[in-house]
Amino acid sequence: MTTKNETVFYSQLQPWSTVAADPCMEQVAGPPIPVRIGQYYQTPRPHPWRPTLGYENVEVTPLPSQPVTNALIDPCYTPYGMATEPLKFPNLVTGFERNPAHAARAALYTRYTPIEWTQNNLHNYGEADTNRNYSERLRGEFIRVMRETDEKTAQGQREVGRRLGERITDLTFWRNEARTELERLLTESDLLQEARRSLEKAIADIEGPLHIAQECLYQRENRQGIDLVHDNAEQSLLQEVEIYRNSQEKLKCLYERIKDQLRNNRAAQHELETDVRSKEGALGIDNMCHQLNNFSKGINYYGGIEKYDPSVSTVQTWAENSNRIVQRSQSERGKSAQLRSDIENLINTVATQIWDAWSNTNNALARRAAETLEAKSKLQMHLHKIQQEIFDIEKNIELLKKAIMDKSNPMKVAHTRLEARIHRKNVELCRDIAQERLVKEVVDMQDSIEYLHRKLQEAEAQHQQLLKTRSSLESDLHSKVNSLFIDREKCMGMRRSFPITATIKY
Repeated sequence: MTTKNETVFYSQLQPWSTVAADPCMEQVAGPPIPVRIGQYYQTPRPHPWRPTLGYENVEVTPLPSQPVTNALIDPCYTPYGMATEPLKFPNLVTGFERNPAHAARAALYTRYTPIEWTQNNLHNYGEADTNRNYSERLRGEFIRVMRETDEKTAQGQREVGRRLGERITDLTFWRNEARTELERLLTESDLLQEARRSLEKAIADIEGPLHIAQECLYQRENRQGIDLVHDNAEQSLLQEVEIYRNSQEKLKCLYERIKDQLRNNRAAQHELETDVRSKEGALGIDNMCHQLNNFSKGINYYGGIEKYDPSVSTVQTWAENSNRIVQRSQSERGKSAQLRSDIENLINTVATQIWDAWSNTNNALARRAAETLEAKSKLQMHLHKIQQEIFDIEKNIELLKKAIMDKSNPMKVAHTRLEARIHRKNVELCRDIAQERLVKEVVDMQDSIEYLHRKLQEAEAQHQQLLKTRSSLESDLHSKVNSLFIDREKCMGMRRSFPITATIKY
């Protein structure tokens, strides 16, 4: 007879006992009271509809081996090749002979009374009725909740549509206000541009009388001897020049104001145009949102969009901003209209002063005239210097151009080196000292070329200025030569007609 280990299962009716098999534990396999040789285990996943099972390893002494006989099993039910090992039956069958007390006790624990059976059925019926009634109440509540949520959703959509409609009305109103104000501002800016052109022409028209008066002063500076006196004609000419210059200063001051006002008008126009574009874009978006419904195409989920708030203004600040833009445009329009009125008044005032000074000088020159040779020599000397300076600066211009051209090939070499080093592979594409020096070389040559270009521009501008000065000196010299002998005829010949157009009315 040998000893071996077997696994014994228990049906747990009460908390598990650590001392053998308690009477409350029904042994469903193995000998009645096995000897424990190891720890016991519980099933890892207990089920609510059956007792929790546990098993443990025990030492079992098997019964003497005996063949299966007709007393134990019907031979007709014996399958072919069935093992002849002894069978082990539950405690309720074999345990009676081995342990009658334990078998009776186990049978008692595995039976229920009729009352318990009836109570169990009633409990099941009641539980079914309770769950069914609760389920019916839940279904009714579900239907009510669905209707409430549907109505709340529809009401929310209607409210949003109404708010969008109000927003569209506000946007349309302010868009129309901004658009109307923009048209008025553009009209006012055009009028102010026309006034600026009139002012520019008035400033340019003063140059003619001013040049003639200065020409007469140059001619009278050439008088010699007793004729070189500070007479009434010279005083009138000086006063006339002063009036012209003062008039020009006033007009130029007003011209600067016009430029500032045009700049302000353009800023207000830009704000209006930006506001109109923004409102038109917002109007299009809100119209699209207002027309969306549950069956529209293109609707989609955007997770977390309700938490994203990119707003930069409130309804109040938005309306204040729109009103501020319109009010600024209106203010600039008022300033522009006032400025146009100031331009017209100033032009009329300047015209009257210029005409009076011109008439007084003509009357004084009609009584006296003089000649000058000193002015002629000075003009010739200055003309020669200007001519020499023009020649020198032209040579310098050519040298500057050549210096700029000489920088071309070094620049190409540096660029070619940089481009070639770009094709290095992997980690060899390193910004080393050579790379930095090449970049610095290109930057230095670019700075040098830019500096040479600036100097070239300055030289060309000075060259044009010298050409302009030379032209003026030649004109003055020609006038002085013609008036050396007959000052009265030459001066009065230039001043017979007032050299001004109809811009200045008198």
